[in-house]
Amino acid sequence: MNYLFKLFFLVLAFNSLNSFACQCPLTTLSLEECNKYEVVFKGKVVSVETCKDKFGTAVFEVEELYKGNASKKFTVLFECGVECASEFSEGEEWIIYSRYKQVDKAIMDWCSRSRKFFKNAKEDFYAVTYGNDYYDELKFLREKLGLHRMLELKESTTQNRNERPTTNQTILMLVISIAAILLFYWLFKKYFKF
Repeated sequence: MNYLFKLFFLVLAFNSLNSFACQCPLTTLSLEECNKYEVVFKGKVVSVETCKDKFGTAVFEVEELYKGNASKKFTVLFECGVECASEFSEGEEWIIYSRYKQVDKAIMDWCSRSRKFFKNAKEDFYAVTYGNDYYDELKFLREKLGLHRMLELKESTTQNRNERPTTNQTILMLVISIAAILLFYWLFKKYFKF
């Protein structure tokens, strides 16, 4: 009886571990799969900001753009604390498949086809999962989607346009406004008598 209890406990523990494992749907590299995403590019991680609240950010230097609009430096938001979450590290090369969160930012789904480049091909677990290696994926993207031109970032000339005035500026504007109203009232009364 003790043996059966231990076996039952072991099976239960194994099943509970499997229920929390990351299980993303398997995909194959195809144009239909690429059409699910709004932006696809190959780039190198320039900086990573760890999770604040629910999202972290990774800034990429885009090397090749296959789909969508992106500038040379492009920000990707990623969820933290989710089942299939991975980590970005500075200097890593990735192929990113993503959707736009804002005009200049994308949000990454960890179950997308996004994959990291491994110098040692034996470490590339994506090759087993996706059925192709990193270089085959790059070749497919270059041939089927082509290389797109990246957006150029232009310096904004209206940078401080929406800044609130300081307290002193606000008081000065109020005093000048009240003085202008009083002057107008005095002139109006003086020259336009009814």
